[in-house]
Amino acid sequence: MKSVYSYINDNKNRSVLAFEPTYLFECQENFTCLEKIVSFLENHKGDYCFGYFTYDLKNEIEDLSSHNPDRIAFPKVGFFVPKYVVEFDANGNQHFLKGEANEDTESFITEFFTKENKTPVNNVKLTAGLSQRDYISTIAALQDEIQFGNIYEVTFCQEFYAENSHIDPIATYFALNKKTKASFSCFLAWKDKYLLSASPERFLKREGNKLISQPIKGTAKRGMNAVEDEQLKKDLLASEKERAENVMIVDLVRNDLSRIAKRNSVNVDELFGVYTFETVHQLISTVSAEIDKETSLLEILKALFPMGSMTGAPKISAMQLIEKHETFKRGLYSGSVGYFKPNGDFDFNVIIRSILYNESEGSISCPVGGAITLKSTPEAEYEECMIKVKALKEVLNTND
Repeated sequence: MKSVYSYINDNKNRSVLAFEPTYLFECQENFTCLEKIVSFLENHKGDYCFGYFTYDLKNEIEDLSSHNPDRIAFPKVGFFVPKYVVEFDANGNQHFLKGEANEDTESFITEFFTKENKTPVNNVKLTAGLSQRDYISTIAALQDEIQFGNIYEVTFCQEFYAENSHIDPIATYFALNKKTKASFSCFLAWKDKYLLSASPERFLKREGNKLISQPIKGTAKRGMNAVEDEQLKKDLLASEKERAENVMIVDLVRNDLSRIAKRNSVNVDELFGVYTFETVHQLISTVSAEIDKETSLLEILKALFPMGSMTGAPKISAMQLIEKHETFKRGLYSGSVGYFKPNGDFDFNVIIRSILYNESEGSISCPVGGAITLKSTPEAEYEECMIKVKALKEVLNTND
């Protein structure tokens, strides 16, 4: 297979496969990646660009750092201009948005989708980076920070990982996708590193001069039957704790957008929408704003990245505490994968519910987390992490 390519699937009516880079950019430097990637994207304006921003790009936006160990080691940022971009509808019919079909493209497409119906044979057992006891004690320490007034909310994550492990990344991705049918699902191959994502969350979409963000805060498991499932949805919507978590992040996203938005244009289009996926119910809100045509990508990223749902509030203080209390470097997790269209529109997800795989090192990382407030119960937060990692564990250990 090609060494760098991207597949994005909304699991409704559209998916896009981009491959064979004609131009490729990646950056690992400490303080120059942001301006370099913006320059790269400016130079290729009018073309398709696919790629990602890792969470650690935050260190160039604010006075922050990341010193925890990174098992996967994606470059800080990576984008490519593909020779071919192919769109597929719900029936699998293909349409070339860029390039033309030929023998090589059909071979690549066939090889990729052949794995869709192949059951992966994986025997990967994930290890928790924190014991349940350590996780709960960390939650207590973070709640002390909230009690002291240093933060209102923080998204704390833990890593489940495996070493000396090897998987078929494409087949495993398709197995995960069938299990979750997430609306911002994607597969990214970046040389020897892979992202297999079942993300249900949108970071940011641009349509003309409109920006749309859809933060998620609030999770409930699916029921064993229709009656229980409906009750769990009602309980999620009625939960004072889940609503408080969600509205705090909505306020944060509104504030971030207001830094670059036209006056009085920031709007909460939907608050506390309950969305049902294959394995969970989610509380999702939608926030939008109008921006000036001249507003640059650099201004947009500086105002909004990383997604507030993955940090907490206030944003900088929360990110400082994340670095202090988490035991792993988030890297691509909590970052974003997506693409730019030739007309300047773009769409990017939030990297959650994902498997990150370094093939050369045999390393696998599956971080999960949740929002911590004063109303949080540490034991319930731990259980929420188990719900979120369940599908990842199942596709990585198919022998169980």
